[in-house]
Amino acid sequence: MLLLEQLPVNYAPVAFQFFVAVGFVVVTMLATHLIGPKRKTSDKLTPFESGVEVQGNARHPMSVKYFLVAILFVLFDVEVIFMYPWAVNFRELGILGMLEMFTFMIFLLLGFIYIIKKGALNWE
Repeated sequence: MLLLEQLPVNYAPVAFQFFVAVGFVVVTMLATHLIGPKRKTSDKLTPFESGVEVQGNARHPMSVKYFLVAILFVLFDVEVIFMYPWAVNFRELGILGMLEMFTFMIFLLLGFIYIIKKGALNWE
């Protein structure tokens, strides 16, 4: 027996909104493609980025260290975000919450020590 809240007809507004959104995107893309101008000139086909003329080749290799530091920053930044709800509910969580946060911090510190030992933050 289906409950009244679980009938498929109750999801009709969500499905309708989804189809309207997808339809709007499709119609807008087709309209701009069909109605828009199709003049291709050499000026329009040249790469242009933020008002700055292109200088050199965009395919030069970048150091992996840059991406590694960026990923590590995001990783540790997200880990710090988990501390905010703990700080807000500090009194309600009690001693168990304190122990769980200490465990979390120990794992975070071990990860940071591992990164330093591997030399991931050395720029040489």
